[in-house]
Amino acid sequence: MIRWVAAALLALGLAGPVAAQQEDIRGVIDKQLQAFLADDFATAFTFASPSIKRMFGTAENFGQMVKQGYPMVWRPADVQFLGLENRNGTQVQRVLITDGSGTLYGLDYFMIETEHGWQINGVQILPAPDIGV
Repeated sequence: MIRWVAAALLALGLAGPVAAQQEDIRGVIDKQLQAFLADDFATAFTFASPSIKRMFGTAENFGQMVKQGYPMVWRPADVQFLGLENRNGTQVQRVLITDGSGTLYGLDYFMIETEHGWQINGVQILPAPDIGV
């Protein structure tokens, strides 16, 4: 009985930091999505990691890439956050986005913690599942 109580207390103690981390990560993604909806690419760019910022150089270049390559991120109609997992030391947040035409997209957001908090280090569009008739 004592072991069970100790295990439960340990699990509760670890759940707090994980839940806070997930909340912080989701907040960053949500703020960037809100900035895209407002066409505020300067603000959206602040949520990108240093390597993404170096890659695109300016908020305008970054905004063009998002508009052309990730239109569902630029103009989401609905956003649902799914699970967060650690992949080789990188936190990956799975997100379901529905675009304006009703198409559903799965995306993995690769997150890194920097001196400025959590930042987005890349987004991968997941392949659509094969649906047989």
